[in-house]
Amino acid sequence: MAYIDKCKEEIGWLKVIFAISTATDISLIAWVIQNYGKTSIILLMIGTLGVLLLITLAIWVNRVAYRKINKLEEL
Repeated sequence: MAYIDKCKEEIGWLKVIFAISTATDISLIAWVIQNYGKTSIILLMIGTLGVLLLITLAIWVNRVAYRKINKLEEL
């Protein structure tokens, strides 16, 4: 497989990971907001930690994808 094709496939997988992490993050944010007064503080803290981790994952995946896109422009 050519290097360009490999980069395109990796970018495709990164798009999938980005979409899944973003959708999960939005759902978790909605859950935390809806259950703010109804659930225990431990669950809210775990939910907030999950939100922060998913945001970090989305940012990291985005940066990796842009680096690969820039590599494709150079070829």
